[in-house]
Amino acid sequence: MELCVALDLPTKQENLDLIKKIQNYNVWLKVGLRTYIRDGEDFLKEIKKINPDFKIFLDLKLYDIPNTMADSAESIMGLGVDMFNVHASAGRRAMSEVMSRLEKFENRPIVLAVTALTSFSEEEFTQVYEKGIDDKANQFAKDAMDSGLDGVVCSAYESESIKNITNKKFMTLTPGIRPFGEDAGDQKRVADIAFAKNAQIDFIVVGRPIYKSENPAEVVKKILEQI
Repeated sequence: MELCVALDLPTKQENLDLIKKIQNYNVWLKVGLRTYIRDGEDFLKEIKKINPDFKIFLDLKLYDIPNTMADSAESIMGLGVDMFNVHASAGRRAMSEVMSRLEKFENRPIVLAVTALTSFSEEEFTQVYEKGIDDKANQFAKDAMDSGLDGVVCSAYESESIKNITNKKFMTLTPGIRPFGEDAGDQKRVADIAFAKNAQIDFIVVGRPIYKSENPAEVVKKILEQI
């Protein structure tokens, strides 16, 4: 299991300050939609200047018509990131076109599909997708695997089931991890590290418990010791 630190702070400088504090640890860094829209490609370059060994997860959740998603995926190849994601609800054809477009690249990033956002309650999710989270997440995971993707983004509660219907090498990345029982905030389906381990999760994403701490490096160290 690997740790991915969410760079969700209000300003570019705050994110850079956080990165500098944890630069000596072997972690992934998640650059989300707000951060990328605000700070752009230059921010990715600044991350690598701080520590070229940092691996970057570009969390933009691509969701559009198949050709536009494939065009966007090809453009992402020029950014030097190590992982990005798309929405599984864009459908098999869109996911397949993304992977087909990336075939010509020798070292492509890891590509994941988002199943059910961890902010959804069961009721809210069913209103949108007309199925429960577990059933639909499993379906989305199967679609993603059949389309050639490397894994999915899901909550800790769906990971084990997804591994069982796909295979153990099919990756799961889980947001909403509260390593030491912290407040859930705006997330509905959260879990701690022990649960994540039992669920065979490959990547855990941790944000607030790290960047709201007075000593982010110490929190990262404690998480890495547990995983």
